[in-house]
Order: sequence, then structure tokens, then C-alpha cells
Amino acid sequence: METIELECHVGVGPVVSGEALVTDDNFSARYDLDRIAGIFSRPQHKLAGQSYVDKIMVFNTAKGGVASAWMLHEMKSRGVAPKAILFNNVNPILAQGAALADMAMCDRFGDGDVTRLIRTGDQLVVQPELGLVTITRS
Repeated sequence: METIELECHVGVGPVVSGEALVTDDNFSARYDLDRIAGIFSRPQHKLAGQSYVDKIMVFNTAKGGVASAWMLHEMKSRGVAPKAILFNNVNPILAQGAALADMAMCDRFGDGDVTRLIRTGDQLVVQPELGLVTITRS
């Protein structure tokens, strides 16, 4: 077992733990997801067909605006949401959406590209208030 701690900008939302789902693609709740089925539905997305429910998603950056932000709240209210979203860089609108949804979200990792530092399947603990993500991998 290997444990790695990554420092990031102080984020929003509660402390969560779970399995990572990682891509160097970008993220839009509006255009990339089937928010009823809980899967990535845009055929061109690198995670197409995969479930995001209860995962800690890791992306390069956010795309989209206000609609993506309120969709985080809508997904969480129906129980079809990720546990957290980590970005290299997030836009202020999506950060506000995470705050509204009480969803963990962090960005700006000091150790480099978070899509390369974290691997799909890694077990993560996200502590937004501390700006800390702990990775445990076999």
C-alpha cells in the first residue's frame, strides 16, 4: 500500500472518501452526462458509458456555465451525483454550484497535473477545508 498526500487550494464541501474516476478530459454537467442514468453520455467524452455516481471525479477543467452549476445541486438532490470533483482549474460558476450542492470540490494542486497524479481506482480522502487529498493505492 502506498499513501500520497496532495496539497491544493482550499475547496468547498464536506470531507468525503471514495474511488477515483480520472480523465484528462474537461467536464460539463450539462453536456457530458445523462443525469438520470448516472453515466457519461456524450460519445466523444473519454469516460463515455461509465458511471459517475458516488465516484470522486478528476478532470482537467470545467466547461459550461450557470446550467452546469445548478445541475450539481439537482443531481445531488436526487442521489445521482459524484461524491466530489477535483480539477486542475475550476471556474467560479462551477465552484459556486458545488457550494450550493454541498459537494466537495478542490482545484489548483501544487504537485502538478491532478489527472496524472491520481489514477482511476485509487482510493481518495478529500478534505476541502484543509486543501488536502490523500491517495491510497495498492
